[in-house]
Amino acid sequence: MVEGSKSGVSEIKTELNVAGLIGLLVFYFLIFLAGILSHKVLKRKSRKDAQAKQVGNHTEDMMLAGRDINYVIGVFTMTATWVGGGYINGTTEAVIKNGLVWTQAPFCYAISLALGGFFFAKKMRKRKFVTMLDPLQLKYGERLGALFYIPAFSGEILWSASILAALGTSLRVICGLTDTVSIIVSACIAMTYTLFGGLYSVAFTDIFQLFCIFIGLIFSIPFMLQSEHVTIPLKTMNVTMFPDKDYSPFLGRVQGRDAGVWVDYAIMMIFGGIPWQAYFQRVLSARSPKVAQVLSFFGAFGCFSAAIPSVIIGWITMNTDWMATDLKQSLVKDDYKLAVPLALLYLTHPAVAFIGLGAVSAAVMSSTDSSILGVSTMFTRNVFNKVFMPKASDKVTMWFLRGTVFINTIIAMLIAIFVKSVYGLYLICSDLVFILLFPHLVLVAHFPKRTNKYGMIAGFGLAFFLRVLAGEPVLKYNAVLKYPYYQEPTEDSYGVQKFPFRILCMLINLITTIAVSYLTKKLIKKRPNLDVLETEKQNDYEQMMMKELKA
Repeated sequence: MVEGSKSGVSEIKTELNVAGLIGLLVFYFLIFLAGILSHKVLKRKSRKDAQAKQVGNHTEDMMLAGRDINYVIGVFTMTATWVGGGYINGTTEAVIKNGLVWTQAPFCYAISLALGGFFFAKKMRKRKFVTMLDPLQLKYGERLGALFYIPAFSGEILWSASILAALGTSLRVICGLTDTVSIIVSACIAMTYTLFGGLYSVAFTDIFQLFCIFIGLIFSIPFMLQSEHVTIPLKTMNVTMFPDKDYSPFLGRVQGRDAGVWVDYAIMMIFGGIPWQAYFQRVLSARSPKVAQVLSFFGAFGCFSAAIPSVIIGWITMNTDWMATDLKQSLVKDDYKLAVPLALLYLTHPAVAFIGLGAVSAAVMSSTDSSILGVSTMFTRNVFNKVFMPKASDKVTMWFLRGTVFINTIIAMLIAIFVKSVYGLYLICSDLVFILLFPHLVLVAHFPKRTNKYGMIAGFGLAFFLRVLAGEPVLKYNAVLKYPYYQEPTEDSYGVQKFPFRILCMLINLITTIAVSYLTKKLIKKRPNLDVLETEKQNDYEQMMMKELKA
């Protein structure tokens, strides 16, 4: 549920946990070793020739793992891309905070992956694109197409920062490490093996990381249920943490005035979850279009399944008498994001917490490396290569990619350390990906003749303007444009839009693009001298694409 609270943040007192620290070091060493060795394992000599036929050069090989990802590795890496630390901790937090009905991410992102498989995976892989921005640049030109890198970059980099920040708070609770140390060490390890092997390393470590997530969390749950501080059987009504609520805190409820908000977030997650490079990197690295499509379907199942342990941990947390535990304090709203590490630390044996810690840390790395590589791939290919240095050699491009991975890791790390509301910023960027990027990806992939540069500029600009006017509590400013059912600000909170305005902004982008494109095509046919962007002088999008593929 959306809130505009101005409240502060609670602090959980911690001290150095030697056992937890040792467990962290062991898991990090195993992940690092897997990442370093994976490039040699996946690029065996017997497969080099087959991989070379699928990619144009060494840089693309690093970006797409030779387009040789099979079903087994692909299912793991597709699932692990979504199932990160933010997903694990965020699902539990959502269950505790607003109930199961408001825990939208698991089923929304699962639907998103399935829809991506139906409508985009096969088509994009068949055309042998390298990034999701390729078709946009083919249609709108290198410079205008590169404009879409802004929402894509913002979303991916802030997603990485948000899960690094989540790891920092988790390890502070379990190990007693400072947030800064946890973030720096985790980011550096993920960056190092990504620099060595690119998508080869990312995909291979995803197998190990996803195994840790499933086994670690599932293994921990029976021990949590055996704790004397947990009410058994688990209740959905009158739970220990919320004994006075007149509805089920576990199931939650959607009141009439919040229905628009629920729908707005659900549609944004479902359709806005498609245009992410971390997803398309897996699709485009698959051995064939069919493999790419199947990976999306299995990824949807894996994404939903991975949320089940987090939901159960949230339920257990709600039925726990936290005052009776060694924590000796009740959980307040700002502590809910720490529910998973707190449950591991205070409701299980230290040896079990050791395994659970591996699950939490592995979950974070499985998404951080994917996002960093994805955003670096887009900048290298779609900005550096396409806009500034189209004649750069493969060797120069390769080193630029590695440098970009390094710089983007530093950016994500600094944001995670110094920005207090990283997850809120990520949600804003998810808005922008949905509102600005998704409509144009649909058009260029399925209806390329319905759009042109003029329509793209009009739709993109108008949608961005309307989104800015809608206000944003995370950025601490209220709405200028108030949609129906707007909740006015108070002394303790910012205003909240109850109308599904994100969906409206996205549709305005789509309709404006189509309408302006149609009108300008008609006008330019009569007055060719008005075509300042030379849209009619371009070859047809499909012809351009085929030439690009043959080049």
